[in-house]
Amino acid sequence: MNSLKKPSHTSNNKADKFNTPLNNTDPTQTSAPRPYHPHLTPAPSSLRPHCLARDRLLSWRLASSTPEAASSMQLPAEIIHQIASVIGTSWTEATKELYGTSLLVYHVFCDMNNIPDSAGCPISSDLLSAFLASCTGAHSGSTLANYAAGIRAWHIVHRCTWDINEREYKAILEGTVTHQSTTRLAPASSKHPHRAPFTTDTLKLLHGILNKDNPCNAAIYACIVVTFHCITRLGEFTVPSIKSFGPTKHVSRASYHLVHNHQGLPVMVFNLPATKCSIKGEMVQCTPQDNPVTDPMQALQNHIHLNPATKDTHLFAWKHLIHSIRPLSKAEVTRMIVKVAKSHPGLLNLKGHSLRIGGMLFYLLNGVPFDVVKTMGCWSGDSFTIYLRHHALVLTPFLQSKPELLNALKGYILPPVWCREQVRVP
Repeated sequence: MNSLKKPSHTSNNKADKFNTPLNNTDPTQTSAPRPYHPHLTPAPSSLRPHCLARDRLLSWRLASSTPEAASSMQLPAEIIHQIASVIGTSWTEATKELYGTSLLVYHVFCDMNNIPDSAGCPISSDLLSAFLASCTGAHSGSTLANYAAGIRAWHIVHRCTWDINEREYKAILEGTVTHQSTTRLAPASSKHPHRAPFTTDTLKLLHGILNKDNPCNAAIYACIVVTFHCITRLGEFTVPSIKSFGPTKHVSRASYHLVHNHQGLPVMVFNLPATKCSIKGEMVQCTPQDNPVTDPMQALQNHIHLNPATKDTHLFAWKHLIHSIRPLSKAEVTRMIVKVAKSHPGLLNLKGHSLRIGGMLFYLLNGVPFDVVKTMGCWSGDSFTIYLRHHALVLTPFLQSKPELLNALKGYILPPVWCREQVRVP
């Protein structure tokens, strides 16, 4: 089989249809990689260039020649790089950073145990078990799951066989290989206390503290109220840093629309260009509320009135100086939440993620069905049920001794269940 050659340009420009460079670089994040932590410094290797964490999946190469790599040796290097780049676009930047950290920890482990690069990929079940077992006791179960997912993603990007079947993979993560639960062995320091949920009373408290005529305070309050009622993540309505805003990956003024249904009822719609779980973005929505203090529409209108900006500006950008408009960062909102929580003992565990938890509980406690709340919060699986286990408020009606109350609630709160009589087997 003849090796593929990069086609030369012809007069009819057919070559322009192939090998077009992918623009995966984020122009707003061009900082140089920081030095490794003294306890997480891999051995020098040409296979592992010092780069940003999000670039490790693609830039850290394999040492051994796998069957997949051997079959592609006839392809030009730039085409192989193009294949890896295309595969890598399936993850968000935040996920790539998380997986890049996983790779770093894994390679440091291999260096410490004199495991050669050629044995590190494809990884064996024994090596994966040994790596995760070595981390047990120092990290939480979710962290270990992220480590395993990062190693797996590295295999996928470089088209290396993942020789660990699904049952074996789950067994390793569950701790059955080591006969102990990694979650049980995780140190208390790795486990965060349960987040206190935001409530409408919390929003009212914030409204009384924040100056609605202050551009920054108005932006923060509008962001908090909208995030709460849309049941979304705070990071998806803010920016990581004031220099990182990009209209193609962060919510802008153009992302917001007010629409009405066939009955004339208003709905506030926000198109998020990218989210934690979807690089294609998601659409979230909420409706105006009767209480003017906690109404997301009034909060947003007040913010836009005080902070006028163009359509391509961040949705919650605020007037920092007379001639300067600044995107609202997650840190700015978090600082305000922490400040308020510290001054009110009952809100000590209030964090940014409390908004998503509180929004979900707000709708459930107001009788909105589980499946509707799940759709509003863009949960593709049943992970949202984890929130319920930690908040007895939602479960309280079902624990009452009054059967008439329980029967009244079942119809519109419990998820729909098919009755056996409705299912007929031919």
